[in-house]
Amino acid sequence: MTQLDVRPMAGNTGDGDPADGMRAKGLSGNSVGLLGSAVIGVSTVAPVYCLTSTLGSTAGEVGLQMPAVFLAGFLPMLLVAFAYRELNKVMPDCGTSFTWTVKAFGPKVGWMCGWGLVIATIIVLSNLAGVATSYFWLLAGEITGSDDVAALDGNKAVHIVTCLALVALATVISYRGMTATKGVQYALVGLQLVVLAVFVAMAFGKAGSADFPTSADFSWSWLNPFAVQSFGAFTAGLSLSIFMYWGWDACLTANEETTGSTRTPGRAALVAMIVLVGSYLATGVAAQMVVGSGDKGLGLANPDTSDNVFAALAGPVMGPALGILLFVAVLASAAASLQTTFIPVARTVLAMSTYEALPASYSKVHERFRTPGRATVMAGIATGVFYTVMTLVSGHVLVDTIYALGLMICFYYALTAFACVWYFRAEVLRSGRDLLFKGLFPLVGGLLLSAVFAKTLVDMWDPAYGSGSSVLGMGSVFVIGVGLLLLGVVLMFAMRWRNPAFFQGKTLTRSTPALVAED
Repeated sequence: MTQLDVRPMAGNTGDGDPADGMRAKGLSGNSVGLLGSAVIGVSTVAPVYCLTSTLGSTAGEVGLQMPAVFLAGFLPMLLVAFAYRELNKVMPDCGTSFTWTVKAFGPKVGWMCGWGLVIATIIVLSNLAGVATSYFWLLAGEITGSDDVAALDGNKAVHIVTCLALVALATVISYRGMTATKGVQYALVGLQLVVLAVFVAMAFGKAGSADFPTSADFSWSWLNPFAVQSFGAFTAGLSLSIFMYWGWDACLTANEETTGSTRTPGRAALVAMIVLVGSYLATGVAAQMVVGSGDKGLGLANPDTSDNVFAALAGPVMGPALGILLFVAVLASAAASLQTTFIPVARTVLAMSTYEALPASYSKVHERFRTPGRATVMAGIATGVFYTVMTLVSGHVLVDTIYALGLMICFYYALTAFACVWYFRAEVLRSGRDLLFKGLFPLVGGLLLSAVFAKTLVDMWDPAYGSGSSVLGMGSVFVIGVGLLLLGVVLMFAMRWRNPAFFQGKTLTRSTPALVAED
C-alpha cells in the first residue's frame, strides 16, 4: 500500500497540529492506473445509455443543431474538469467536491456540496438500475424471439425484483474493491465503444439511401450553437447535454486508490472527457445523417421512439443480427455505470464520515477488500428503496426525479469550480498558467453552470416541465429538485446538533494540511 504523510498544501500556512490533518481512509492505494481511471470515468457516464435516452429529446429541442449543443455542454464540463485537476493536485482526497468546498468556503457549504453529489448519485443509480432492467428483458425477448418475455418488463413485480437483483450484484462487485471493478469495466466499456463505432460506421454508410427517406445531408451549421431557434430551446438542450457528461469525476473520487494520486486522476478525467465528446459528436452526426432530426418515421424527435432511439434504429441501421449487439451495448453501458457509480457516492460518504460530517459508522473500511464497505452497502440499500418507492408511487414521479437531476449536477459542479477560484485566489496572478487553470477557466465554468442552474430552476416551476405533473400549482420537478436540496439543509442541521465538531471547524478547515501520497 502507498505510504502517506501529512504536508502543508500550496497556499496555506502549514500551521496547526498534523494530527488534525486530512485523514487517511484506509483505502487500497496504487490499485488503478491512468487507463483504469479513465475507463472508470467513461463507464460512470454510460455513453451508450446516455445517447439512446437523450438523442431524441435533444433533437426535439434543438433540431439539427444537436451536435452543436453537445459541444456547448462539453465546454463548462471541460472548464470544471480543470478545477478538479488543480484541486486534486494539492488535495488528493476521496471526498473531492465535499472536501474541497469545505477547505474553500467552510463546513456548511461543503456539507451541502457533498449532499448534492450524494443525492444526485442515488438518483442516477436508481435510473440506471431501471434502464438495465428494461434492457435485460428487452434483450431476452430479442434473443428468444418472444414478445411475452420482453413484456415481463411491464410486470411491476418482475421489474422491481430484477432491478433489486441488479443493484445487489453491482453492490457486491463494488464492495470487493477497485481491482474487481477495473476488470469488469475493461470488458463492458470496451464492448459498448466497439458496438457504438460499428453503429456510427454503418449509419454513415447508409445515409442517403432509399431505405431512409428522412436522411439529412451533413452541414457545418450543425456545429453552430447560435443557429438554435430560441434561447429557451438552447438552454433546454444544454441541460440535457450537461446530463450526458455527468459522472466523469468518478475517477477523481478514486484518487486515494490511484497510482500517482496527485496527477493521474486529473489526466484520466480529461481523457474520459475527450472520449465522450468524440463519441457523442460522431454518433449525433451519423444518426442525423441517416434518419434526420424530425418527428416523422425514424426521425430522432419522433415522440414514439425519442426516449429510446437505439431500440428503433438498431434493426434498420445494423440489421437483425448486429442490431442485437446494440441492445447488448445499452445493457452493458447501464450495467457498467450502475457498478462504477457506487464509487463516488461511497467514497464521498466515507470522507464525510471520516471528517465527522456524517455518523462515524460509515468511515469503516473493509479489512480485506480495503473498500468503504458500509457506505457501499448503504448506497445500494438507498438505491433499491428509492427506486422501489418511486416505482410504486407513480411512474410520473420517477420521471420527474430524473429531470430534477440536472439541478443537483449544476449545483455541486459549480460550487466545486468556485471553490477552486477561491482557494487559489492568492496564486492566480503568479503565472499565466495559474491565471487560466486556477482562475479564469474554473470561474467561467462555474458561471455557465450557475446560469443553467438558475434557468432550470425557473423552467421547473412550470408544471409542463417533465411529466406535466404539479403540486399546489408548482411543477413537480421543481418540488422534487428544491425539496431534495432543502432536505439536505434539514439533515445538515441535524448532523450539526449531533456532531458539532465538524461544523465548528475542528476536523477540517482551510489550514488543515494535505494528505499527499508518495508515489
